[in-house]
Amino acid sequence: MTALNKYETAVKDYEPVLGLETHVELGTNTKMFCGCTTVFGAEPNTQTCPVCLGLPGALPVANKTAIESTILIGLALNCRIAEWTRFARKNYFYPDMPKNFQTSQYEEPLCEDGYVEVSVDGKPYRVEIERVHLEEDTGKSLHVGGSTGRIHGATESLLDYNRAGIPLVEIVTKPVPGAGALAPEVARAYVTELRDILRSLNVSDVRMEQGSMRCDVNLSLNKPGEEWGTRTETKNVNSLRSVERSVRYEIRRQSALLDKGEKIHQETRHFQEATGETSPGRSKETATDYRYFPEPDLAVMEPSREWVESLRERLPELPSKRRARLQEEWGLSEKEMDSVNNAGALDLIGATVSAGAAPQSAVKWWLGELSRRANEAGLELDAMSVTPAQVAELQGMVDEGRLNDKLARQVIDGVLAGEGGPAEVASARGLEVVSDTGALEKAVDEAIAANAEVAEKIRGGAHQAAGVLIGQVMKATKGQADAKAVRELIIAKLS
Repeated sequence: MTALNKYETAVKDYEPVLGLETHVELGTNTKMFCGCTTVFGAEPNTQTCPVCLGLPGALPVANKTAIESTILIGLALNCRIAEWTRFARKNYFYPDMPKNFQTSQYEEPLCEDGYVEVSVDGKPYRVEIERVHLEEDTGKSLHVGGSTGRIHGATESLLDYNRAGIPLVEIVTKPVPGAGALAPEVARAYVTELRDILRSLNVSDVRMEQGSMRCDVNLSLNKPGEEWGTRTETKNVNSLRSVERSVRYEIRRQSALLDKGEKIHQETRHFQEATGETSPGRSKETATDYRYFPEPDLAVMEPSREWVESLRERLPELPSKRRARLQEEWGLSEKEMDSVNNAGALDLIGATVSAGAAPQSAVKWWLGELSRRANEAGLELDAMSVTPAQVAELQGMVDEGRLNDKLARQVIDGVLAGEGGPAEVASARGLEVVSDTGALEKAVDEAIAANAEVAEKIRGGAHQAAGVLIGQVMKATKGQADAKAVRELIIAKLS
């Protein structure tokens, strides 16, 4: 079993340095260098041709839409757009690489020197972007016959080349020091912001669970004042939550090794979703291992300044500006908006408000009860089986006095269990607030009769003692009474 330090101890003794490499499949209709379609989920090896299979004599042609999408990404990330760039061959052997090289960019990326600004716990962080370059995705290896889905223990491997050649953008940050104990949260906030930017540009569906957005997490530790340590690279992390967990785990693991005087090996590692741990992959190659050289079958690209500026005019309202606008419209504090954004709840809350709920009510449900349940289930908020329209309907029933918060939480149980919408669940489970005045009066009279001393205190003006009677009435009505109405009834009867 891998020895781990306590997280608090690790970040007290060591300074983490982050680096994040994010791969994004572009949502083009055809592949990067050929006309094959890019529909997700097709039968294996039905979306291939001589070009994306690397057959002799097949010549690539660059996808203009993919180049435009990459320039849009660079502009949104405050990058400088190159006036001259070209593709290169990145040589390495792996079964899911049909050509035994990947057409990528190396010394001349399309976009360089940008930044993304995020906020965690009210503190701003600028994550600097080193490069944004365009390449093609690889195929997919399926290891079967084992229990883990990985090559170790598998009895055979199958190859699907449908994904080979899909346009892939790689966004590489510069090292991010100074995050300290908040490094996991900063990593998650950056990937969240990046995902939101890409979604706003409509260049990718950024579905991490389908692999259209994948993150490699680099991390090293050093003692304060010392040089940066040796980094590891946790590959293909496929959820926001897992980005945060992988950083936290590597900090604990690496600090334990360093405390024992052991060295950190520069290697790739795999993240295990079930346990939150990382495991060794392979030793990490350097650029020279890939023997880059210019792609002889593709021309140099020289994006004109007029073209770049015409694309800049197509930029939509970016997430940071949208948040500032919504923060003002919704009347939230900066800290509240940070919480909304870092929880990945902005679009959910926006849709809930559009469906009729007040902003504060929408924030309350998504950052409170629903966020708690998502954490318990190990899910992202947007993966919960409740819709913004249903949350708005639930709050509407609370506003109408048909539900109180306690009953509403029970209604959520039914909605998440697939029993229907809020009104349907409340009706089927008999959860609506008791509105029968006669039934309420009977319950209040019984509570007063059973608690004569308390009733006498209330008659004497000690209205705060009404809480005892309210509790009795709520118990008698199985929580389905309106506490405010019950209190008013008690005071009226004993005044």
